[in-house]
Amino acid sequence: MFELLTSDGNAPAPLGWSKTVTLAWTGASGMQYGWRLLECLIAAQVRVYLLISPAAQVVSKLELGVTIPAQPLVAQQFFSDHCRAAPGQLRVFGRQQWTAPVASGSHAPDAMVICPCTVATLASVAAGLSDDLINRAADVMLKEQRKLIMVLRETPLSVIHLENMLRLARAGAVIMPASPGFYGQPQTVNDLVDFIVARVLDHLQVAHSLLPRWGDESPPAAID
Repeated sequence: MFELLTSDGNAPAPLGWSKTVTLAWTGASGMQYGWRLLECLIAAQVRVYLLISPAAQVVSKLELGVTIPAQPLVAQQFFSDHCRAAPGQLRVFGRQQWTAPVASGSHAPDAMVICPCTVATLASVAAGLSDDLINRAADVMLKEQRKLIMVLRETPLSVIHLENMLRLARAGAVIMPASPGFYGQPQTVNDLVDFIVARVLDHLQVAHSLLPRWGDESPPAAID
């Protein structure tokens, strides 16, 4: 039996999920962004394939005090419980698990987000390397012309970093530096995290109410 396709030629998301997104965590600082994005995607009824690098496990312990289980199935249960995911909504894959659906263009998800994204991951994807599942999944998104969002967390940026960003942008990736705005008058670190997560959700076309939209509220009076 042939699989039904949507109007844009893609396979529809499974019944019950609005879409399917691969979320990859790498070892850049800013693990709060990745955790918050996972929570929001699960709450929005998005099916998530979660990929976690060894360095991301270290950073999670350092920044959040949370030890991520090393075994994918144990981690899957851990995050499912944390996010209250529905059965089958969240799957976690190991970095060398080549049988994962994200490793093939025949089962490519609707989008992928690398959040946070290291400059090493940026360079690997820009060079077309597929030496682990994160890099392979990103390569699949580019070759299948699907949405790839890379939330880079690094400063300052070298010429090499900038050239890799330009190369990926030309290939179709969305380069989104973790650079929150302050016009919403954030009061907490969580507000700053939500600013970036909201921008990612916008590009994924996932509805949210994390922040008021620009223009929804009267701007402050100008200072003379």
